[in-house]
Amino acid sequence: MIHFDNSYARLPEGFFTRTAPTPVRDPALIALNLPLASRLGLDADWLAGPEGLQMLSGNVLPQGAEPIAQAYAGHQFGGFSPQLGDGRAVLLGEIVAPDGARFDIQLKGAGPTPFSRRGDGRAWLGPVLREYLVSEFMAAFGVPTTRALAAVTTGETVIRETVLPGAVLTRIAASHIRVGTFEFYAARGDRERLRLLAEHVIARHYPDASGAADLLQRVVEAQAYTISCWMGLGFIHGVMNTDNMSVSGETIDYGPCAFIDGYQPDKVFSSIDAQGRYAWNEQPRIAVWNLAQLASCLVPLMGNDDEAVTEATRIVHSFPELYQREWLRRFGAKLGIAATRPDDRELVERLLNLMAAERADFTTTFAALGDGTARDQFVDRAAFDAWAADWQARIAPLSDAPEVMARANPRRIPRNHRIEQAIAAARDEGDFTLFHRLDAALRDPFADRPEWEDLSRPPEPDEIVQRTFCGT
Repeated sequence: MIHFDNSYARLPEGFFTRTAPTPVRDPALIALNLPLASRLGLDADWLAGPEGLQMLSGNVLPQGAEPIAQAYAGHQFGGFSPQLGDGRAVLLGEIVAPDGARFDIQLKGAGPTPFSRRGDGRAWLGPVLREYLVSEFMAAFGVPTTRALAAVTTGETVIRETVLPGAVLTRIAASHIRVGTFEFYAARGDRERLRLLAEHVIARHYPDASGAADLLQRVVEAQAYTISCWMGLGFIHGVMNTDNMSVSGETIDYGPCAFIDGYQPDKVFSSIDAQGRYAWNEQPRIAVWNLAQLASCLVPLMGNDDEAVTEATRIVHSFPELYQREWLRRFGAKLGIAATRPDDRELVERLLNLMAAERADFTTTFAALGDGTARDQFVDRAAFDAWAADWQARIAPLSDAPEVMARANPRRIPRNHRIEQAIAAARDEGDFTLFHRLDAALRDPFADRPEWEDLSRPPEPDEIVQRTFCGT
């Protein structure tokens, strides 16, 4: 059983439409996240049983659920869409975990809603497996993120470019409220719903915030931290639209996401990002752009005068300093420096420049620093040696440097080619062996385990993934 307490559904009409999931023909469980179920205070045995499966597939609504599709707008690649909303996701409701934290339970791929815009509202298997693996890796590494509670097949097919197996992801989030949620009401001049939404977000995420300006500051701080986490992992979100930026600071929507292999700062994977708007090195700048859109929405609640605009601008412009501080702390730790100094930035940037010149593997190079084998990642070893001499001099007095590096540099990430291999095996043969192996290995990304050594290796030339796709 699940005990719901649905605060968002208690907001007035206009924030959502009441929409039930569309049942599927023959659901089967792919994976159930037992540690997350325990964290949420849910009965794992019930979830894994017949009644739980029916709930996880959208076939049966548990008592207390109030299924809704949330309304929101968004800037997509810079262009504004005044109405988007949950087109293939249904929020079943909210639960309060044993520690008092509140979470959404959402079914992604649960069928059409009034926001589907002629779409089928379904998800195919590939994006469900990708989001499950990547979001759970991010959680294991400590990155603020939505989580995957379960993945099920539907026994049905969906049509994209071809016929593909269908699936449903049960997504857990602190909330699904986005920058685009605020934009929805700002675009309509609905100040009253803007106020109600801001009050809801403050109560739910930032209870010590004192008003709209303070709320904006907290979101800026949360995003500075999250984006720094992405950068430290070589993670590229791929679709940093304002409807994909959560005001809680959690990473949300893992459509065409990918991780850098050979280090290339301007790397783009997403097939729909033709201009490189959301390239790896553009993500901090885009975060500022998105936060400016949120600030514009909140100005009417801050006074709606020149003074309010000045204050909102100041808050948004605080992002670069906050982000750079987090960036240096994170990359300093990757070099073994727990307490960084301003001049450590040059040391980090020199290494990144060496890596970029040779397309050295991002994850392997940093992990190899702790092993003493990083020199092997470079052809120009004299250049590396010159850098390493300065690095060694910096960390020589730091007795905890090996431990700091070990905690900052994962040995395994969700390698793009391994995810594609897992998806292909599941899609073509119904074989989830590699998916489950990846799931286990990525939950413990720091351990040096011989049986997972192959999952740590960069791709061979014929395995390199050049493009990723949203899958919608």
